[in-house]
Amino acid sequence: MDDRFNIEGRVALVTGASSGLGRQFALTLARAGAKVALGARRMGRLTALAEEISEFDGRALPVELDVTNSGSVREAVEATETELGAISIVINNSGVAIVKPPLEFKEADWDIVLDTNLKGAWLVAREAAAAMARHGHGGSIVNIASMLAHRVIGQNVAYAASKAGLVHMTHALAFDLARYGIRVNAISPGYIETEMNREFLASERGQGMLKRVPLRRYGKPEDLDGVLLLLASDASEFITGAVIAADGGHGVASVGA
Repeated sequence: MDDRFNIEGRVALVTGASSGLGRQFALTLARAGAKVALGARRMGRLTALAEEISEFDGRALPVELDVTNSGSVREAVEATETELGAISIVINNSGVAIVKPPLEFKEADWDIVLDTNLKGAWLVAREAAAAMARHGHGGSIVNIASMLAHRVIGQNVAYAASKAGLVHMTHALAFDLARYGIRVNAISPGYIETEMNREFLASERGQGMLKRVPLRRYGKPEDLDGVLLLLASDASEFITGAVIAADGGHGVASVGA
């Protein structure tokens, strides 16, 4: 393998690591040799994941983290650096969706989605970037956006708005943090099968939606491994402010395709 993809010994913080894509991201980074801080609120799941990582001689640290709380974010970054070392990779993955018709959407629903998906990503990026700048070694921040940042489906107004904001925040942070050697990029996944959506994707409606995906299949979490390792490693040392789609071609297909 090209040495530029090597992340052996580097310290990564993955938010939303207790399930779904975050869990896969943590496993992928750990298998590649990174020391991984597992951030989420469900400590039981994080502990089990850390044990799974230890079975292949990986190093992982469960860290209780509420990305909507600046104090919790600060404590998570401090705990990671104390136990594992200076952070050089951040995967901003925490996210939530509330699916409702817009006329039924409550202010509290909006706040939950925007606070988690956008404000939370900003709090984590800010705290981690401050640590990277302080240490002077630069680093890579990878925000997990969505194809819904670029196109919409019904009853997801807050989620779409939050992910669109996350994409533009990626651009703005990339511009401002480049002077510190910090790269900021994003991945925009399409429909990726996880425990949260597996039942829906297997339903008649879900199978009907496959007509909109040119590759005619839904993604699996491991389909994001390649782009994750690219953006986390020095192989992307001249890439910042980029948003890479991993959606089976959904983004280039017409609505009726």
